[in-house]
Amino acid sequence: MSTVQSRKAIATGAIGNILEWYDFAIFGYFATSIGRVFFPKADPVAQVLMAFGIFAIGFLMRPLGGVAFGYIGDRVSRQTALTVSIVSMAIPTFLVGIMPGYDTIGLAAPILLTLCRMIQGLSVGGEYTTSLVYMIEQSPKNQRGFVGAMGFSSAVTGMLLGSGVGAALGAVLSPEQLSAWGWRIPFVFGLVIGLAGYLLRRESAEHSHHAPVATVNPVVETFKNHRMVVAKIAGLSVFITVSFNLMFVYVVSWLELVDNIPPSKSLKINTVSMIVLVLATLASGAISDRVGRKPVLTTALIMAIIFSIPLLYGMYHQSDSVIQLSQISFALVIGLFSGTLPTLMVETAPADVRTTAVALGYNLTTGIIGGTTPLVASWLITRTENEILPAYLIMAAAAVSLMTALFVSETHKKDVRFV
Repeated sequence: MSTVQSRKAIATGAIGNILEWYDFAIFGYFATSIGRVFFPKADPVAQVLMAFGIFAIGFLMRPLGGVAFGYIGDRVSRQTALTVSIVSMAIPTFLVGIMPGYDTIGLAAPILLTLCRMIQGLSVGGEYTTSLVYMIEQSPKNQRGFVGAMGFSSAVTGMLLGSGVGAALGAVLSPEQLSAWGWRIPFVFGLVIGLAGYLLRRESAEHSHHAPVATVNPVVETFKNHRMVVAKIAGLSVFITVSFNLMFVYVVSWLELVDNIPPSKSLKINTVSMIVLVLATLASGAISDRVGRKPVLTTALIMAIIFSIPLLYGMYHQSDSVIQLSQISFALVIGLFSGTLPTLMVETAPADVRTTAVALGYNLTTGIIGGTTPLVASWLITRTENEILPAYLIMAAAAVSLMTALFVSETHKKDVRFV
């Protein structure tokens, strides 16, 4: 593959990832407003809990999506899997934006919302990991860490776009307007960017002639001979799943409920921190190409264990500047890890079942743990009245991933078969 073709393949994976994760992320950012619209009138905490419960259902569908799209990616082509996934995201996102609320259609509102989230969860379960495999397989050997970091950064950029749109709406609309109807605008806009992503990926698929990698059923082969690979990927993914969903998804609602910060301000704080996260992720990936994946990854996990409590105390503060600096510090630690993990996962998996194995390992963790993390955090804080509990969840997740890393081999010099 020429340099131009390689860059085009990487750009296709990254840009499509941005569009897909914008669609998925805006639900988390507007969970408070969604709770008010789609659920029976109750106290605000109960509505947020119900909204994040639906958020969790979307995550729980991800392992199934990983299996389905992993099979397509290994047996048909990576490009076909990516094209189908973005359509599966854009349509239900648009439907959420135009769907009547509980006051209009009653119980049908939360039921239809749940169905849309289930379809989105299936799509994201195949999107992120398939795009990582596709991008890293096409990249030069000495730049795989940086390209993998681009994959994660593109997902963060999509979420950053959602956060930025939310902050912009908060700046031009009153809190009442944003809560009543303004939150729908990003969902409707998701259809436009979803269509753009579909056209981009369809063109890539039409001009690619990659043969299927797997000659046997990749799902059966993975469960039969590569269970340990899946287990390692799942264990490594625990930290990024818990820390990211707490610090960059749940934190918007956390700041509203705990610090009484209005949505527009909390989204602005989150947007700034996510920009730092993107930069830290890219730097981490580049460093891992030089020194190896494990040293960078383990350093991040040790830092998370040491600094999570003091940094979260910093976010539980009256000063906006202290809150911002504390979340930026979290972004640096998480970015150090997230820039290294994507390529390590892909390099660890065998080529013939790579899409399936990475999708299963990563999505088992994100589906079971990631989706329920905001729900568990909300419930625990409500029950215990301890606003610092998210720090303990992050520390526990870091400990699990650190123990898993002890059993993972260094991979940055390993040859990855291109397909």
